[in-house]
Amino acid sequence: MSLKIGDIVPNFTAKDSHGEVFESKSVLGRKPLVIYFYPKDNTPGCTTEACSFRDQYEDFKDLGAEVIGISSDSVKSHQKFANKYQLPFLLLSDQDKKLRHLFGVRDNLFGLLPGRVTYIIDRNGVVIYIFDSMNASKHISKALQMIKELVL
Repeated sequence: MSLKIGDIVPNFTAKDSHGEVFESKSVLGRKPLVIYFYPKDNTPGCTTEACSFRDQYEDFKDLGAEVIGISSDSVKSHQKFANKYQLPFLLLSDQDKKLRHLFGVRDNLFGLLPGRVTYIIDRNGVVIYIFDSMNASKHISKALQMIKELVL
């Protein structure tokens, strides 16, 4: 399955950086969401992306949106990454790659690197925008622009 614009995001569960089970139904259909998939904790591009989402997090919150980062790193890795960079949003562990498959996030660079894709989901749980780019710095501005258009 690969989610496309106009699809409703199905409910899913995953462990967060605290080892707790996150259930998407706690936010899906309740508020706009930015769900971003990234390759790996503590790599230059992924750290830049996470810190940029951190730095703009209050802007997303002010617009009523939530940000969730997902990679195949372990809960322990996410916990260290979130603590080191003081990330205020959820990081979900997708070690079995079920969420990557659910959303349809493909690998890049000849299958060597997990893809970097951001999904913007409206308050009804519908995918309204998908941004697929390995350029980590562009995801935040695109996401914020789309959330602004959604709520203003």
